[in-house]
Amino acid sequence: MDSMEINKAVAAFLIAGIAFMGSGLISEALVHPKAIKGTAIKVDLPSEQTAAAAAPEAEPPIAVLLASADPARGEAGVKSAGCVACHSFNEGGKAGVGPNLYGVIGGPHGHMEGYAYSAVLKGKQGPWTYEAMNEWLKKPSAYAPGTKMSYAGLADPKKRADIIDYLHTLAKEPVPFPAAPAQKAAAPAGGAAVAAAPPNPAPAAAAPAPAADINVLLASADVDAGKSSTTKLGCIACHSFNEGGKNGVGPNLYGVVGAQHGHVDGYAYSAALKAKSGPWTYAELNEWLLKPSAYAPGTKMSFAGIANPKVRADVIAYLRSLSANPEPLPAAEAPKQPG
Repeated sequence: MDSMEINKAVAAFLIAGIAFMGSGLISEALVHPKAIKGTAIKVDLPSEQTAAAAAPEAEPPIAVLLASADPARGEAGVKSAGCVACHSFNEGGKAGVGPNLYGVIGGPHGHMEGYAYSAVLKGKQGPWTYEAMNEWLKKPSAYAPGTKMSYAGLADPKKRADIIDYLHTLAKEPVPFPAAPAQKAAAPAGGAAVAAAPPNPAPAAAAPAPAADINVLLASADVDAGKSSTTKLGCIACHSFNEGGKNGVGPNLYGVVGAQHGHVDGYAYSAALKAKSGPWTYAELNEWLLKPSAYAPGTKMSFAGIANPKVRADVIAYLRSLSANPEPLPAAEAPKQPG
């Protein structure tokens, strides 16, 4: 190759380099790129505090929920959920797609003779406790994988408690409710556990009214308000109040004040009330209406009770009026002098 050819090759290389450099300068002048200072896509990872806030809130124990449950709401819930399409609820009722549920609380898991339970329920040991029934109604397929029960479950714990309370009433001798667990003291914000401080004394109004209190309240009780309360509280759904009235789920209440605990002949009282001796005094009725399950554990009475002492006094005054010869009102005790 002569010198001319070499010069041409060198010139072409130089021209190409100059053109490449020039195009770079021109493009940089036209476009002003900025250096990336962070990641193009920011992904927010949940902090421990955020994760804790998102965690589902723990349900109260069923014993706590049952204290404020309503069997009437439970019966309505059973109907609205379509349970009546598969189950019967009356004593001696026939099985449908599902078994009869009378007496299910406290009964064995396979409590209805002749019904073809699934193998998984047959294998469940022990009775239907309130806790077991709560887990079952929450999600049957989780409580007993392989069950024939196609019902998806009930997420609302209060609605489950109402239904369980209703099932509890379907028995000659309802199983007493479990005792609610004592509340634990909350830990301080720093996380260190501290010993629970002794509770403050309960105010006098929250304590069960002693005989002297009900005597005082009866002196100003309102009979008409008491009658209205028996309607609002649903007492008329189970009881009759007229002289000679028929028994319902509960006995007729005419003449109950001053009568013996099992005052209606022919009514099937629970063993808990049969064991009570003596008459229905004003003090006894006051304790009964405050909380029947505490006054007579094992009672068939599913009513939770009346917390307001004034309302109890009004109801007792109305019951007192249901007699040809009403019991004399008790004399109010004079308040004791301090000392």
